[in-house]
Amino acid sequence: MSAGSANYALWATFLGAFCAASLLIGAMLGAFWKPGRGVTAVLTAFGSGALLAALSVELIAPTVLGLGAASASRGASASLTMIWLIAGCIAGGLIFAVCNHLLNTEGGYLRKVSTTITYLRQRRKLKLARMLSRLHEIVFFRAIPPDHMHRLFAMVRPAHFVVGECLFSEGDPGDRVIFIDCGSVELTAQGRAPKRLGEGDILGASCLLTGAQLFTTAIALTPVDAFELLKEDLDKLRPLVPELDQITARFANMPRDELNRVDMADVPESQSWIKQAMRGLHSHGSPVHHEIQQSAQEHGGAPLAIWLGSVLDGIPESFVVGSGVTAMVLSKTQGQTPPELMSLIPFTLIAGLFLSNLPEAFSSSIGMREQGWKVSRILLLWLSLVLTSALSSYLGYVIGANVSHGTIIFVEGLAAGAMLTMIAQTMIPEAVHLGGGNIVGLSTLAGFVASLAFKLLET
Repeated sequence: MSAGSANYALWATFLGAFCAASLLIGAMLGAFWKPGRGVTAVLTAFGSGALLAALSVELIAPTVLGLGAASASRGASASLTMIWLIAGCIAGGLIFAVCNHLLNTEGGYLRKVSTTITYLRQRRKLKLARMLSRLHEIVFFRAIPPDHMHRLFAMVRPAHFVVGECLFSEGDPGDRVIFIDCGSVELTAQGRAPKRLGEGDILGASCLLTGAQLFTTAIALTPVDAFELLKEDLDKLRPLVPELDQITARFANMPRDELNRVDMADVPESQSWIKQAMRGLHSHGSPVHHEIQQSAQEHGGAPLAIWLGSVLDGIPESFVVGSGVTAMVLSKTQGQTPPELMSLIPFTLIAGLFLSNLPEAFSSSIGMREQGWKVSRILLLWLSLVLTSALSSYLGYVIGANVSHGTIIFVEGLAAGAMLTMIAQTMIPEAVHLGGGNIVGLSTLAGFVASLAFKLLET
């Protein structure tokens, strides 16, 4: 590597580290300051807009504009370049989505508020679907029109019981239905042998409907995660589901054994009911603090997965900084005169990455603090990402200097696809969840304009 090329490589490394330095700034803010949800939403949406400007102006626009300018003279070559860009975008999006899913299953979703909410909502939906498959065995619930079941599930609340905790006692009013998601419960009653229930079992349905007192006592033998539907919530559904009063009256006086019995002749009809109810089933509500804490404990904090997930978010950005410097060196080289270092700054790209990294690390660090991470551990994670980004940018320059123009375009498309997928999957949903649509829309626009304005420095 020549002295000039080495200088450009070091310059690319510096620019990569500079873009990622805002990760460390955001991490320090998130570790020591916990702002309101609106502030976090504004910063996250602002960063999303800045990143959108960076990828659209610096990664996509040059190739698209080049296609129009070159179509007359070398249309086939220009079209091939565009195909490389499109292929890279598709590949980048698919790679990010697949890697993100694999890391999430190992606990990587804990790196951000948005990924945590999305993952746990989906997991709750799967649990509710399993609950639905058991509820159809109870005649009462099967009599509720399937298009109204989503209203019932909106009322379902997560519940947790520790070892030895009493879920309910004999003689208590039957004011709730409890669905056991995981764990074991022992039912006892005078004159009867104890009975053990576990995953998928339902407690209290018949007493809730008949208005009778509970005739057993339920004690948690292990930690129990469950869902419960309270009578007061069921009563709130009555104005929304006119059929509910008729259904309740119909089954209120039915013998308990009949109420819980599955009529095998109705199984095909029941399966149709399940399919219809599933189509309207949505994951309602955000995860509660206990769910997030338990999930973190299940994965042991998943530090490696969280780190790899953060790398997955940042590497495409920094890599394209290095390859971008390579492209600018080639475009600005005139004869034997090498371009000056300051002329090799893709201002919009650098500004977009710097402005987007800060709120990303900021919101993620807040979540890590809530999961019990030490400040030193948080800062060490983000510092390692700054160094990794610098190395990635260096590699982007070196690789870009030794591959064809089409390959560079493919790599830029790869980064753009991964970045756009990341924005859509993590940053925008988090901002909407925290702040609502109006804040997100205007803040995203502000970030886009702010990043775009840096283009004026290149004129």
